[in-house]
Amino acid sequence: MSPEKKSEEFYKKLRSQLYETTSWPSEYLYKFIVPSDAKKINQIEALFDNVGAVINTTESKTGKYTSVSVNLQMKDPDAVISKYKEVAKKVEGVISL
Repeated sequence: MSPEKKSEEFYKKLRSQLYETTSWPSEYLYKFIVPSDAKKINQIEALFDNVGAVINTTESKTGKYTSVSVNLQMKDPDAVISKYKEVAKKVEGVISL
Protein backbone atom coordinates (compact mmCIF):
# COMPACT_ATOMS: atom_id res chain seq x y z
CA MET A 1 0.00 0.00 0.00
CA SER A 2 1.36 3.43 -0.92
CA PRO A 3 2.17 5.98 1.83
CA GLU A 4 -0.60 8.26 0.50
CA LYS A 5 -3.15 5.43 0.72
CA LYS A 6 -2.03 4.57 4.28
CA SER A 7 -2.27 8.24 5.20
CA GLU A 8 -5.81 8.55 3.83
CA GLU A 9 -6.86 5.38 5.69
CA PHE A 10 -5.39 6.82 8.89
CA TYR A 11 -7.27 10.11 8.49
CA LYS A 12 -10.51 8.32 7.63
CA LYS A 13 -10.22 6.27 10.84
CA LEU A 14 -9.28 9.35 12.88
CA ARG A 15 -12.27 11.29 11.52
CA SER A 16 -14.60 8.45 12.52
CA GLN A 17 -13.09 8.17 16.02
CA LEU A 18 -13.29 11.92 16.60
CA TYR A 19 -16.98 12.01 15.62
CA GLU A 20 -17.72 9.05 17.92
CA THR A 21 -15.84 10.26 20.99
CA THR A 22 -16.21 14.03 21.00
CA SER A 23 -19.03 16.56 20.74
CA TRP A 24 -18.09 19.40 18.40
CA PRO A 25 -16.94 22.17 18.51
CA SER A 26 -14.36 21.09 21.06
CA GLU A 27 -10.84 21.74 22.30
CA TYR A 28 -8.26 19.57 20.58
CA LEU A 29 -4.67 18.87 21.60
CA TYR A 30 -2.20 18.46 18.76
CA LYS A 31 1.19 16.93 19.52
CA PHE A 32 4.13 17.14 17.15
CA ILE A 33 7.74 16.03 17.41
CA VAL A 34 10.37 17.88 15.36
CA PRO A 35 14.16 17.98 15.32
CA SER A 36 15.25 20.75 17.70
CA ASP A 37 15.50 23.43 15.05
CA ALA A 38 14.11 26.89 15.81
CA LYS A 39 13.00 27.30 12.19
CA LYS A 40 10.84 24.14 12.29
CA ILE A 41 9.35 25.04 15.67
CA ASN A 42 8.57 28.54 14.41
CA GLN A 43 6.92 27.07 11.29
CA ILE A 44 4.52 25.05 13.44
CA GLU A 45 3.82 28.01 15.70
CA ALA A 46 3.13 30.21 12.66
CA LEU A 47 0.54 27.74 11.33
CA PHE A 48 -1.42 28.15 14.58
CA ASP A 49 -0.86 31.92 14.92
CA ASN A 50 -3.89 34.18 15.47
CA VAL A 51 -6.34 31.34 16.16
CA GLY A 52 -6.26 31.39 19.96
CA ALA A 53 -3.93 28.40 20.30
CA VAL A 54 -2.00 27.66 23.48
CA ILE A 55 1.42 26.34 22.42
CA ASN A 56 3.94 24.60 24.66
CA THR A 57 7.34 23.22 23.67
CA THR A 58 9.49 20.70 25.52
CA GLU A 59 12.98 19.72 24.46
CA SER A 60 14.05 16.07 24.77
CA LYS A 61 16.70 15.08 27.32
CA THR A 62 19.36 14.87 24.62
CA GLY A 63 18.19 18.10 22.98
CA LYS A 64 17.85 16.45 19.57
CA TYR A 65 14.06 16.74 19.41
CA THR A 66 11.37 19.10 20.59
CA SER A 67 7.77 18.26 21.40
CA VAL A 68 5.28 20.92 20.35
CA SER A 69 1.82 20.74 21.96
CA VAL A 70 -0.92 22.93 20.54
CA ASN A 71 -4.29 23.24 22.27
CA LEU A 72 -7.12 25.07 20.54
CA GLN A 73 -10.82 25.12 19.83
CA MET A 74 -11.72 23.25 16.63
CA LYS A 75 -15.11 23.21 14.91
CA ASP A 76 -15.14 19.58 13.73
CA PRO A 77 -12.96 16.55 12.89
CA ASP A 78 -12.47 17.76 9.30
CA ALA A 79 -10.87 20.96 10.62
CA VAL A 80 -8.60 18.88 12.89
CA ILE A 81 -7.48 16.69 10.00
CA SER A 82 -7.01 19.65 7.67
CA LYS A 83 -4.58 21.21 10.17
CA TYR A 84 -2.64 17.92 10.52
CA LYS A 85 -2.26 17.77 6.74
CA GLU A 86 -1.18 21.42 6.55
CA VAL A 87 1.54 20.89 9.16
CA ALA A 88 2.77 17.68 7.48
CA LYS A 89 2.95 19.46 4.13
CA LYS A 90 4.75 22.59 5.34
CA VAL A 91 7.11 21.34 8.08
CA GLU A 92 9.73 18.87 6.88
CA GLY A 93 10.55 16.04 9.28
CA VAL A 94 7.57 16.59 11.59
CA ILE A 95 6.01 13.60 13.35
CA SER A 96 2.34 13.97 14.28
CA LEU A 97 1.14 12.10 17.34
